[in-house]
Order: sequence, then C-alpha cells, then structure tokens
Amino acid sequence: MLDNLRAALLVPDIRKRVGFVLFAFAAFVFMIHVQLPGVDQQKWADLLKGGTFYNFLGFLSGGALQKLSIIAMGITPYINASIIMQLMTVVLPQLEDLAKKGGEEGRRRISQYTRWLTIVLGIVQATTMSINMSRAGVFYDPSWQFIVFAVIAFVSGTLFLMWLGEQITDKGIGNGVSLIIFIGIVLRYPTYVSQTLSAGAHGDFNYLGLFLYLAIALFTIVSIIFMYQGQRRIPVQQARRVVGRKMFAGRSSYIPLRLNNAGVISIIFAISILLLPQQAISWFQHSGVTPKYFNLGPIGIPANATAFSLDLNTYFSPNSALYNLAYFVLVVMFTFFYSSIVVNVKDIADNLKKSGSFIPGIRPGIPTEDYIKRILLRITTVAALYLGLLAILPSTLQKGLGVTTFYLGSTSLLIVVGVALDTMTQIEARLAMRDYKGFIKR
Repeated sequence: MLDNLRAALLVPDIRKRVGFVLFAFAAFVFMIHVQLPGVDQQKWADLLKGGTFYNFLGFLSGGALQKLSIIAMGITPYINASIIMQLMTVVLPQLEDLAKKGGEEGRRRISQYTRWLTIVLGIVQATTMSINMSRAGVFYDPSWQFIVFAVIAFVSGTLFLMWLGEQITDKGIGNGVSLIIFIGIVLRYPTYVSQTLSAGAHGDFNYLGLFLYLAIALFTIVSIIFMYQGQRRIPVQQARRVVGRKMFAGRSSYIPLRLNNAGVISIIFAISILLLPQQAISWFQHSGVTPKYFNLGPIGIPANATAFSLDLNTYFSPNSALYNLAYFVLVVMFTFFYSSIVVNVKDIADNLKKSGSFIPGIRPGIPTEDYIKRILLRITTVAALYLGLLAILPSTLQKGLGVTTFYLGSTSLLIVVGVALDTMTQIEARLAMRDYKGFIKR
C-alpha cells in the first residue's frame, strides 16, 4: 500500500487530485470554525451533555455541531436523501426504469432529485434544531426572524458540503461525500486522545483497560477489513457459441457476492431509531409541552415528560442491557432488509439466462434464483450477526474495562476503514490504467 501511495505521488495527474482532496479537507476544517452568531455557548454545551442524538451527529460532522458552526448538520441530510432515493428506486417502477435504462441522463435526474430531497430534509432538521435551541435559551435572540436566519445558515452549510463532496468526486480521488464523513470522524479523535491524557494526568484512569481496549479495537479493524473485502464467488459457465463456421468455447467466470452488502447503513438506521425517542422527549421538555399523563392502557402509568425522560436515560441509556439488545436486533433486521434491496437476485438470474450463461449443476431461471437466494441468506446471516456484535462492542468494552474518555465506535470504524480501502482501490486502478501497455508488442 505504501508503495502505491509513493508511486501515486510521482504521477502528476494523481498528485493533483490528491492535492485537491487535501485542499477540500482544509476548506472543511475552516468551515467548522465559522460559528453561528448570537449563541450562548455555555447553554449549548449544557444541552449537548444530555443529548446523545446531538453527540452522534456531532461525531459525524467533525465537531462542527459542538461549536455550532454553519455546517453543524454536516452531510447527514444528503446521506438520508441518498438512502431514501435508493430505496425508492426499488419501490417505484418509474425510478427503477430511470436508474436502469435511463443511462447518464437517468443518473443525472436521480442526482437532481436527491439534491432537492436534501434541501427538504435539511430544512426540516434545521427548523427542528433551531426551534429547540431557541426554546432552550441557546439563542440570545429568540425571535422567529433569528430562527429563520439560523435555518438558512444551517441548510446553506449542508448544501456547501454537498457541493464540496461532488467536487471531490469529480476533481479528486474517491467518493467525495464519504471522504467528508471520513475527515469529520478523524478530526474528533485528537479530542478523545487529549481527554484520555487529561484523565491519566489526574490519576483517574485505568491504563490496563485502555491497553486491552486498543488491542481489541485493532483486532476489530482487521476483522472489518476481512469482512469488507470478503466475497462469495459463485462460478458461472458461459455456453458455447457458434459464429459462422467457427465454434468458440464457453468461458468461465464468477459472480462476486460481498459478505457485507449493507455496509454501515444498517448501523446508521438502527442508531437513529434508538436515539430519536430520547431526543423527542428532550424537545418536549425544552418546549414546555409536558403532558401530565399518557394513557398506556389499563395500567395507567404516569408519564410526566421529565420523569419519562429520566426513565429512558436510566433503563435505555447507551450502556444498558436493554439498549444493546434492541440495538443488536435492529442492526440484524436492517442488514437483511438492505441486503435484499442492494442485491436483486431476480435480475442476476435473468441476466445469466439472457446471456446464455449458467451456474454449473443448476438449471437456468427460477432454480438459479433460488440457489443464489440460499447463498445470499447464509452470507447475510454471518454479516448481520457480525455487524450486530460490532455495534454493541464499544459500549460493552467501555463499561467492562472502565474506559469512558476514549470512544472508538463501530460506525466510525466501518466508515473509516471502508473509505480508506475504496480510496486506495481507486488509486491502484488509476496506476494500473497509466502503466497498462496493452496487447501490442513493439
């Protein structure tokens, strides 16, 4: 890998692209420090201490949310819009035809729809955040004019990051949006390291626990690499062809099925669903809407918003057994769901049949589809259980080893390792294109 990086820096075109990516990273870091004016930073820090949902968004934004800069929402609305559009291409036949048969024009239209949906989701999220902050006393000016100003600022910051990601994809190396999330996560680690060193300086730290925690984290990174690059290759044989008077023998190939087809999407879905109830209760608290009782059936349990929030934090905190159990189940469910959407088994079987190819020992058509489904079910089961255990591993280790100042989440590990591998793959592909001499010998 180091040799490929060294060779890439010697190529002018690749060096220029790498330089553009670094320049984009610098612009991202600069935007983190462009703060929203008129903010009571102390009250905002107090609000963040009780908001796990905010801390999760801040982790993906490189700390921009903690500073309450204009890019505080990060690239999250664009990610959600992309996921929704990907799901809609499976549900709506019009979008499915546009994605499969529309060619470049179809992809451009879907990208435009994604941008418009990003604006809508960004406005909804920014409005909710701004109203919540205003009612909590974070803004010095609680008027609706300042709330509108904050919404425009937050949405503009997200659109800037979306534009920056597209520029990185066109003029740099790798997927621009993924690289923005990558640098946002990496920027948070110096803070956690400094917190760890500060705790050690005061003598309030378990060094043995930290050593074991980092060792397990290193093993986890290695396992993520194997899981990310792992494939189940289904052999495929192409039928013989007769062209004129010549007969061409069939070629052998394979269908690569990735072990982890869901990637990090299943974990993001699961943690968003788990954290939304807590965040909604905090919104009710700061908005002054505190219903005295909720009718929960014949039991008649009192549900004062403050008491209910306290119960959530007690029994459903990120370190509780109930939270980890629900987290594990949701990750497994979303992994199966998203894998069934990403891998269209019916299309694979139809394409094999149309091209005259077949899996040795399996009849074309429905038997081929059933065979691929069985294989996909087995590898998805392994991936789902792995992702579920990986999701609950950080909180379990922190609680068991007593390491609370350093955070190394499964979501961040999956994103960092996956983006790094994808970027290196693209660099190697560009190097191979440059060094490829073809079939003609001089």
